[in-house]
Amino acid sequence: MYTREDILKLAKDNDVRYVRLQFTDMLGTVKNVEIPVTNLHKALDNDVMFDGSSIKGFVRIDEADMYLYPDLNTWLVLEWEKPPFGKVARLICDVYKSDRTPYEADPRFVLKKNLAELKKLGFDKFNVGVEPEFFLFRLDSNGRPTMEFSDMGGYFDLSPIDGSEDVRRDIVLELQKMGFEMEVSHHEVAYGQHEINFHFDNALEACDNIQTFKVLVKNVARRHGYHATFMPKPVQGINGSGMHSNLSISDKAGNNVFYDKDSVNGLSKTALHFIAGVMKHAQSFGLICNPIVNSYKRLVPGYEAPVYIAWSDSNRSTMIRIPAARGKGQRIEVRSVDPSANPYLAMSVLLAAGLDGIRNEITALNPLKKNLFKMSDAERRRMGIKNLPENLKEAIDFFVDSPLMKESLGDELFEKFLEAKVREWDEYKARITPYELEKYLPII
Repeated sequence: MYTREDILKLAKDNDVRYVRLQFTDMLGTVKNVEIPVTNLHKALDNDVMFDGSSIKGFVRIDEADMYLYPDLNTWLVLEWEKPPFGKVARLICDVYKSDRTPYEADPRFVLKKNLAELKKLGFDKFNVGVEPEFFLFRLDSNGRPTMEFSDMGGYFDLSPIDGSEDVRRDIVLELQKMGFEMEVSHHEVAYGQHEINFHFDNALEACDNIQTFKVLVKNVARRHGYHATFMPKPVQGINGSGMHSNLSISDKAGNNVFYDKDSVNGLSKTALHFIAGVMKHAQSFGLICNPIVNSYKRLVPGYEAPVYIAWSDSNRSTMIRIPAARGKGQRIEVRSVDPSANPYLAMSVLLAAGLDGIRNEITALNPLKKNLFKMSDAERRRMGIKNLPENLKEAIDFFVDSPLMKESLGDELFEKFLEAKVREWDEYKARITPYELEKYLPII
């Protein structure tokens, strides 16, 4: 735990010249207010203000003034930043209103609120490990992204077929400099697609790390002449990018409550109830975990992304998979989440859904061994298997009817997020697409 004095000393010892006070808006975009290090004491006294009315999902114009409260444990010198003006550090902040009370629609506050519900049930930590995938496209001579892949590699390929190996290595080295515990990095299935995994952490720290990871990946990619995108499906006809989320809960003694050594697949009753809760609310939280129009271009059969709400201990066609690790590593993997999601909100609704399953001892369907993509609609209906939302409009309809979503996100964020997504769908459905022009213009 860092103190105010620790931060001031670290800034001096590392010759930090600027500090970014970072926070995340409703849609998951990282924002910041940058201050010279001479004003760091003011930030540590929670006295830096910003105009909240200009941020997506924040306050109205007549409630504009908001305060940034730095989380001292998020102090980090941004090693990839090498400006001529001196080193840059960052602090991730919670957002407070002008009356000095927490802003209930701040995504970080929302996650903290849901973590408090976990503790009310007697548990201690919600452990999260994510597998964010991304594409690299070449930049043109003006620094704008093209649709030219960084390489023509495939799953687990290596150099020279994997032409982006050095970019991944550079990303991993920068992450290690900042204290990330790296696990693996590799080329993914599609051309120009990559995955870099880091060690699981408590949910709040994990979400902070995801946001840091995204910013770093984009910056390192740019210095190599590439644009990194976390868009779920930038290219038709190939695999999209997911953010598989590995989840477990531990008690106050540090035991993994999802593990039962005497069960067939290592899953405890608590884990099975959690799975049942996630499956029950999967259609409702789709809008949060798959929040953009493009998300639903990924969730189609044939490209390894899940389409149906089911679970299995090995079957990769299901929405939830149980990795082989047992003991402390026992976990469930939710495969539907994509990297366009706001991680604080995504982990909030996944946790809320799972806790609903635990509270009410909901029973999960049996695990499925069959390939769901090869089953007929009639077979799936007979087995009680439902579909994930097929488009943003369907996700909106499920979301708006969910009391759990409103409860877990809070009234204000629920309404503002819904408003933004309805507007996005209205914009999309009014667009004339290249598909329509290509298909209909010559013949109608």
